[in-house]
Amino acid sequence: MRLTQGYSMINTATYNESIYKDKHLARHNEPVLSVDQLSIHTRDHTILVDSLSYHLYQGQTLAIVGESGSGKSIASLALLGLLPNSLSISGQATLNNSEKLPIDSSTASHHNENILKSIRGQRIGMIFQEPMTALNPLHTVAKQIAESLRLYGVPKNQWRAQSIALLNDVNITDPEDKLNRYPHELSGGQRQRVMIAMALAQQPDILIADEPTTALDVTLQHEILALLNTLKSERNMAMILISHDLNLVKRYSDEIIVMRQGQTIEQGRTADIFTNPKAHYTRTLMQQDFGQALVISDDTEGLNSPVLSVHDLRVQFPIEKSLFGGTKRWFEAVAGVDMTLQRGQALGIVGESGSGKTTIALALSRLLSNQARVSGQVQINGQDIMALSNKELRLFRAQIQMVFQDPFASINPRLTIMQIVEEGLLVQGVKKEAREQAVKDSLQTVHLPSDFAHRYPHELSGGQRQRVALARALIMRPKLIILDEPTSALDSTTQVTVVNLLREIQQNMQISYVFISHDLKVVRALCQHIMVLKGGVCVESGATEALFTQPKHPYAKRLLQASMLD
Repeated sequence: MRLTQGYSMINTATYNESIYKDKHLARHNEPVLSVDQLSIHTRDHTILVDSLSYHLYQGQTLAIVGESGSGKSIASLALLGLLPNSLSISGQATLNNSEKLPIDSSTASHHNENILKSIRGQRIGMIFQEPMTALNPLHTVAKQIAESLRLYGVPKNQWRAQSIALLNDVNITDPEDKLNRYPHELSGGQRQRVMIAMALAQQPDILIADEPTTALDVTLQHEILALLNTLKSERNMAMILISHDLNLVKRYSDEIIVMRQGQTIEQGRTADIFTNPKAHYTRTLMQQDFGQALVISDDTEGLNSPVLSVHDLRVQFPIEKSLFGGTKRWFEAVAGVDMTLQRGQALGIVGESGSGKTTIALALSRLLSNQARVSGQVQINGQDIMALSNKELRLFRAQIQMVFQDPFASINPRLTIMQIVEEGLLVQGVKKEAREQAVKDSLQTVHLPSDFAHRYPHELSGGQRQRVALARALIMRPKLIILDEPTSALDSTTQVTVVNLLREIQQNMQISYVFISHDLKVVRALCQHIMVLKGGVCVESGATEALFTQPKHPYAKRLLQASMLD
């Protein structure tokens, strides 16, 4: 078996070739992991996972696919003993047909916890869904990778060399520079690669990748999955790939388990399932139908002045301070962007991670920090928002609302849904009775029952929380809503529901959208116009269907080709 260049150069007791081979050269006819009748339920006997069973072999990728709440992630967390004590876990999990994992909650003990600690990282590594929350924001990349190396017993004087080797393995450019950076200084794709490097540091037999591509653009999704596939083969590992996108895992898995509400709906070889899916739910996951964008005639456009008009928008961030505290160098995140949006239409902004999509959204909403340097003209309903004072802007904000990517992070978990949705009206001094009625009307608009007003965010699903975020925006009766990746954290069936809802609101309320997404299928289903960004520059824009059928710029062509791989 081939060792990566970084490790073959380092001759240590923990990383020498003989140990590496002894650890990984198991017999192919024996599973490296067997899970038998794994069940997880809450104290009130709500079933989260029901009798899940599978075998995982060396060099194999098993994809576990299902909608939000299907039990796919907690079934894998149970193997590492990472679930709360409030859950009851039963069943068996065995490594290499001999070593039982102490996952049964009825036999929990200090001894069993020590066994699980020895398994985590060294035998079973895990890549978590959201690297920005999984990585420590206060520590550099070097310190976080070094922690994994320290746990594996690597001498301190070799941490830097092996960290650089790991970053090279995951295709991070200029790894020496990246070691000194903090997570917020990296792009989404770079953070995900750092997470993979940390997981590989302890040479695990099995790698669990929990939604490793959720927040990434379409080109990066395939890059990360192809990278994981290559690393799995080079290191002779087995992999469990957790995803809500069945079509995405098609090219990167050998076996698939389809789950729904804790139940195993379908299980088998990937090729067999895609050739002849037996369950209706599986066929539904394969055949996502987002519908078509509303057709708005040019005659209708001409009757209205633009809701949004942007000219030569530029955003710069400081990257180097001078000796006396001033800014010595600036990084231009957005360079000379123009856009126009008519009433009732949607403009899709697409591009790779770090292309400036979210920066544009924050600039349009005037939500960038004071450190950012913003120039250009942004007119909403004829009002130049750059010229507004803070007091004027507070009143004007009702006309422009924003829905963020992660609904759980953008709404206060300590407030009820009523308090969350009514917050804008409260700031404007609207009386209590009018606020309560407006909340009910807004919840009805997003197809949520009025009694949800008394619930808390943790009591809702991901799709329901996103509807609450949308209701909070709609209650202000805005002319323009900016949606920043509103479907990226949702499973495929919920994505379809949210897109249909947005299209219905667009048609009934004549609200305009600036829709930021890395999912081109969603953009095509909702937006009349599209803008492609790369490196803060608009490389191509135009009518959505025209750009999809005849893209001109090489990068736009590459984005579309990557989306067709799903």
